This record gives sequence, structure tokens and C-alpha cells, in this order.
Amino acid sequence: MTSLLLAGAAALALDAAVQADAPDADPRWVDVIQVTGRPIETGAVRPEDAPALEADAAALAARLPGAALIDNGALSGQLQHRGLFGARVPAAIDGVRLASGGPNLMDPPLHYAPTPLVERIELTRGPAPVSEGPALGAAANVVLKSISYAPSATPEVSGSLTAVARSVDDSYGVGAVAGIATARQRLQILASREEGGDLDTPYGTLDGTGHERLVYGAGYTIRPAKGIEARLDMRRQETGETGNPPFPMDIRFFDTTITRAGVTVERGGWTVDLTARHGRVDHAMNNFTLRPAPAPMQRRETFASAETTGFEAEAAYALADGEIRFGADFEASDHDVTITNPVNPDFFVTPVKDAELARTGAFAEWDGRAGGLELYLGARIDAYEAEARSPLIGPALPMGPRMLAAAYTAADRDWDAVTADALVRVARPVSDTTRLRAALYRKSRAPGYLERFAWLPTPASGGLADGNTYVGDLDLDVETATGFEVGVDCAGARAYVRPTAYVSWIGDYIQGAPAEPVTPGVVDTPLEMVSAMNGDPTPLRFSNVEARLHGFDADFGAALFEALGGAWRVDGVISIVRGERTDIEDNLYRIAPDRLTATLSHERASWSAGLEVRAVAEQDRVSASNSEAKTPGHVVLGLVASADLGARAQVSAGVDNLLDQPYRDHLGGYNRNSGLGVPVGERLPGAGRGGWLRLSAAF
Repeated sequence: MTSLLLAGAAALALDAAVQADAPDADPRWVDVIQVTGRPIETGAVRPEDAPALEADAAALAARLPGAALIDNGALSGQLQHRGLFGARVPAAIDGVRLASGGPNLMDPPLHYAPTPLVERIELTRGPAPVSEGPALGAAANVVLKSISYAPSATPEVSGSLTAVARSVDDSYGVGAVAGIATARQRLQILASREEGGDLDTPYGTLDGTGHERLVYGAGYTIRPAKGIEARLDMRRQETGETGNPPFPMDIRFFDTTITRAGVTVERGGWTVDLTARHGRVDHAMNNFTLRPAPAPMQRRETFASAETTGFEAEAAYALADGEIRFGADFEASDHDVTITNPVNPDFFVTPVKDAELARTGAFAEWDGRAGGLELYLGARIDAYEAEARSPLIGPALPMGPRMLAAAYTAADRDWDAVTADALVRVARPVSDTTRLRAALYRKSRAPGYLERFAWLPTPASGGLADGNTYVGDLDLDVETATGFEVGVDCAGARAYVRPTAYVSWIGDYIQGAPAEPVTPGVVDTPLEMVSAMNGDPTPLRFSNVEARLHGFDADFGAALFEALGGAWRVDGVISIVRGERTDIEDNLYRIAPDRLTATLSHERASWSAGLEVRAVAEQDRVSASNSEAKTPGHVVLGLVASADLGARAQVSAGVDNLLDQPYRDHLGGYNRNSGLGVPVGERLPGAGRGGWLRLSAAF
């Protein structure tokens, strides 16, 4: 039986079949636990190898070293890695990136990865290869379940089914993939349905926190000749009413369509891959469906959309005991946001009107061995263009917003820039069980559409959920991270440990700063007056500041002893990160506290069971600029067990927060729902004691 790493410590054991299907598997850059004896390029976690605690795939990815979950709602979690989050840690679904449709990032990338359909989540533990595109640090990729080619021309039917139930929010999720294949063709369909109620906590039930999500799609792949493969897949996702208490509004719907087509050709030692993709997101959120409705004049419903088009071309060739890869990519997105009052047709305003962002990039990288060293060398260049149209304002809006809109309309809203990124990785095996490694990099990220083009102060913050109102800055510069990391991998017959220390200096880091720094707290400008009308007399402006991130993380494990008819082992993950502003005496906002996850497990031939401990330290290194509150530490216990039901089925079950420990996660955000049962402005509590059951089967 595959070892069940109940700590989620890394996830870390992939069976031979999964290894064979892993794209670009390479044993040389290992930053994660290896259990099967064959290491993998990136950290990878499968749903079957971790407790089924939440519907959000981001919660699954957050169990990897250096990672943490920013919990903004049942289906809106963001992945934080080494203090970076949002667009700084890009994520893709089967290699496809999609622009969020929500100005509050209620649909971050992993929103589009329902866990019943997830095969595994891969996360580069350190800086991502340049072929992954722009990123300040790591990058994630979710691999969805799929069927394989058959061994012959005889058609074969195959598929898989996963079903999950949780008591803490009376939720369920079921997903399946099925199809028919020969050695040359495969056709598959997939579907999942998830639904949940209000979340139970030791403080009481949080009203208005339910969720619902439906996904369905199909894919076709053909090998018309030797060395050629063509593919086409489409997916539709419909997210229904879902509570988001850290935000002033809840999800009413997300309607999303994702399409991808591509071809791979192998000729004369070259492998050429071409991909085209398109995504469309339509979104609505309001402040009255899942929470107490305010007075009619205060009711708001926001409609938003995002459309993304992308193209990628790559060519790879074996060169000098390694592989060289060249590539070019293009991505363009268009965003639109309109705020309305459903009882007043004359009240409407577009805080973002047709914001268009385009990026054209090229890269080259080589990965191989030279002089007894394992090397990765990569560089990329990107050219950006961005613009936005003049806003629309309904006749019911007062003079303040009109003055701001007029100033914005008169401003130069065109922007362009060119960035250059580079990454060097080097590793040296010093024995059969020990390997030293290091990385040096320069990475960049262009400002997002809200950070640049949001002219009206609103709580739309790209997922920060701190209760402040924000406004953009047309003069923002590109973020640039320069850093390095060093680590060691030690793996013997009975134990392993993989520690990494890192530091990153980020120039022009984008974070909220007082919008009017001359007289902060004094409402004496049109911007502050409009912000005060929206409930915050001290608005923040997305601004370039100077920052530093540094820390340490490690995954570890050991086989302890044989007793009671089976093996006992311990596995775990420890993550420590510090985020500081270096231009003033302050900390960066929303940085995860120190944390340790460890599991003591007992393994038999066909089943395993264990006790998990999640320990989180207090977080008193908080951002004064963002009015961030401190949080105490906490310890949560859980039980989990797994058993094989024959060769192709598995059942898992467990109880989380075994002692019903009250706690508040530092990354959980502050309540904005007056009907939740928690005071408005107070940090949201974590889930209470709850059982879960998961069944996975393949055919």
C-alpha cells in the first residue's frame, strides 16, 4: 500500500503509474520528500494522500513545505508560499492559466480545481523555472484526472470516481472521469458536483457560509502518426451561491468556460509543442442574498468579467548531457467591473472599465549535468502593454465620484514595460544519501489591473480582505525580486530531511499605503471623502515599497520501529517566514505565522492510521500600515485512517479538530457579514470538530 503521509507532509509518495504520467519528470531538482525511492521534480500532493478537510484545492496545496492557506471562503482560498501570494505565485490547471473574474479574487486559480477531479498538485518549492512564465517565487500546477491510452487498437473503457462527505459543514463532493481509448485515440468526459452548508466552529455556526459548484467537460486526444499528438479539451464551471464573510459581498455566481487546443511533434531529436487557450469568466456578487440585506439605498450587486487568450510555443532538444528548451508565449486579458444598486437603475459605476493587459514573452533554459554538478540555467524577457477606458457613472451617484472619474479620464492610462528574469540552480551530490543545492534568481511581476486602474476607492483589493478601501496608481512600477536559497537533501533507508533557507529582496513591492500621506486620518481630499462614504476615512493606495522575505522550511520523516503487527513512522513539515518592509519600520501584510504539521502513523499492508498535529505559533509581526491584528497560536489534533478495498479502490476517513479547539487562523481574514454570528471586524474562527469520509475507485 502506498504510504499515507497523514501530515500532508509533502505528499509525497507517487506510485509508479503516476510517476510515469508526470510531465517533465526530472529527478535532479528535488525539494520534497521522496518515499517511493524515485524523486520527482516538484513537490506533488494527491488528494488521496491527505485528509479531506475542505472543498478548496488551495487547502490541499497548503500542506506542502513553505505553503499556507489564505482562507477567504469555502471556494476562494489563495495559496501563499514563503510569504508570497496572489499573482506572485501563479497557478495553472493542466498548464492553463486563467485570469480571475472577481475584483476581490473570489475565484483564485485553484477555485477552478475541484478536489474530486484533482489527480495531484505540483508546486515548485523554490523559484519557478522561467518556462513557467513571470513569477516572483514558486509556481503551482494542478493535474486533473484523465484516462490513459490503451495498449492496442482494441477500444478500452476506463475511468475513476471520487466521493467525499464532511460533517463540519454538511458538505459533499463527487467527481468522475470516464472515457474510451485505443493506442491512438482517447475520448473522455468529466464532471463533479459539490455542495455544502454553514460551517460549524467552536464559537457556533457561521451563517451564510455555504457553497456550491458544478463542473463538466470533455477532451479528445489523437496520435495520427508516429511522433505527433493533437489534443482538444473544454471545461465549463458553474459556481453558485457561496459565502465569503471576509468580503463585503458574497458570490452569487461564477460562470466560466475554458478551452485548450494543442499539438506536439517529435522529429529529428526535437520536440515542438504548440498550445492555444481561451477562458471566459462572468461573475456576480452582492451584499444581500446570503447575509442580512441592508437598507435599499445601501444594497449593492457587482458584475464582473474577465476574458483570457493565450498562446505558447516551445521547442526542446538534447544538448550537452542535458536538454535545451526555447519558447515564446503571449497572454492577453480584458477585465470589466460594474457596481449597481438592484433597486435603483440610475445607480451604476465602473471602477474598472475594459482594462486590457497583454504580455509577450520569450525564454531559453538548459537543464543538465556538467563537471559533476547538476545545473539549471534559464532566462526570459517579457514586454507588457496595458490600458483602460474611461469609466461610466450613473446619474444617481454624487459629485465626489464624478470628480475622481473626471481626473482619471484626463490621465494617461496607457502603460508599457519590458522585464528580464533569470534563474540559476546548482546541486552537487556529496554522497549516496546527501545532496547540496542552491539557487540564485531575479524575478519580476507586473502590476495587476486593480493595482493600476482602480480609480474609485472600494473594498475591492484582489483578495486582501483586510476591511480597508483601496485605490490604484497609474504610475506603479514592476515588482522585482532578487534572492537566493540554499538547502540540503538527506535521504537514507529509514529517514529523510530536506531543509531550505532563503532570502528575497523585492524592489517596488506593491502593498497598500496611506492614499493621502500628508494628512493621514484627516478627510480633506475628494478621494478621502468618497472613501469615507464607503465606510473607510483612511483609504489605502496600491504603492511601490521596499520589502524583504526570508525564512526556512523543511520536510522530514523517519521510520521508527515495528510493533503491533505493522510499521510506525513520523512525517512532517515545518515552515517559517518573515516579511518586512525595508523602507519603513513595518511588517508586510498577511504573512503566515510559524507552523509545524506532523503525523505519527501506523502502517499495515492494506491499511494505515495516524494522529496528526498542526501547531501554529502566534503572529505578532503584523502590518501597521494595513491595520493588521495579531493572533495567538493554537494546536489542532486530527485522526485519519485509510484502507485498500481491493487493487483499485481506497476508503479514507478521519476526524479533524478532535478536541474542538477554538482558534482563529491568522490568514483567515476579518468578518464583514453582520449575520454571521461573529462581530463585524473580528477575525474569523477556524472549523470545529468534524468527521469526513472519502471513497476513491478506478475502473
